[in-house]
Amino acid sequence: MIAGEEQPDAGALRVGDTVQLAYVDQSRDALEPERADTAIFYSITNTLYGLRGISFGNFLIKQVVDDLAHDLPDLRQFATLSPMPGFLAWLKGQPEAAWLDTLADYLVRKSIWIVGGDGWAYDIGFGGLDHVIAQNRDVNILVLDTEVYSNTGGQQSKATPLAAAAKFAMAGKATPKKDLGMMAMAYGYVYVAKVAFGAKDAQTVKAFQEAESYPGTSLIIAYSHCIAHGYDLAHGLDQQKLAVESGYWPLYRFDPRRAAEGQIPFVLESAPPKIDLGTYARNESRYRMVEQSFPDRFKQLLEAAQHEVHYRYGLYERLAGKDKK
Repeated sequence: MIAGEEQPDAGALRVGDTVQLAYVDQSRDALEPERADTAIFYSITNTLYGLRGISFGNFLIKQVVDDLAHDLPDLRQFATLSPMPGFLAWLKGQPEAAWLDTLADYLVRKSIWIVGGDGWAYDIGFGGLDHVIAQNRDVNILVLDTEVYSNTGGQQSKATPLAAAAKFAMAGKATPKKDLGMMAMAYGYVYVAKVAFGAKDAQTVKAFQEAESYPGTSLIIAYSHCIAHGYDLAHGLDQQKLAVESGYWPLYRFDPRRAAEGQIPFVLESAPPKIDLGTYARNESRYRMVEQSFPDRFKQLLEAAQHEVHYRYGLYERLAGKDKK
């Protein structure tokens, strides 16, 4: 609660009256935060069952005080309001409290996640996805990217990688995969991350933490191994690691907040390719079946895919300010 206007003499009012005055009186004009000179914190440590006995209230309040003092320089007084015995029972008897109860759910920040696969995100649902991204609402989007478009039984899509087989592309797809992350970054105000927890789990966790804290739209594209890739999924995490080491699946985080701090928003978190793409691709039947049926064509496609890997990684290096001059 933030207050700044003169209040009636607290000694002349019951506790219930002051609470009603501060929280329920709808006839009062709203106070602009910039005019506030007092901040009052209500301790939740002893009111929430899961927090009882945990002494971190003072630490949290200190962090909030520092942030408020920075954002609202007119604040001069800080106080805490601890839980009062019998207050909840009293509050339930007040008619105004029923009105406040209808708003309580809106006073808690919601964590909203939209979860979908690659067929939806890259292809049939891309128009809707792009519309959501463009609104810059505080929502998080997680794309579980198998590159298979499983809902159609594995049809070729914009998520299908170059040289891989799919329905309507049994001789191998001849064009590179759409770069969904780059398209989202083009807006400039969207948090974007590309992760593969089999290769770098700490980077995956950090991406989720940053996406959740970002006050706008966030997009995480997660490598997701799939039975349709054609190998024993007990080795799924190892294959994720090979995807990153080959440069096929670069890891990065794009956080627009970094720009405000004078830093480059794009952070490239995987090393340059250190194995050839074929080492990764030949573990999967979606590539091997093309090589077996169309060896000459596969050789050409794999060379093109290898070139695409180096081109894409070089582009990301430039975005991260790591390009060699």
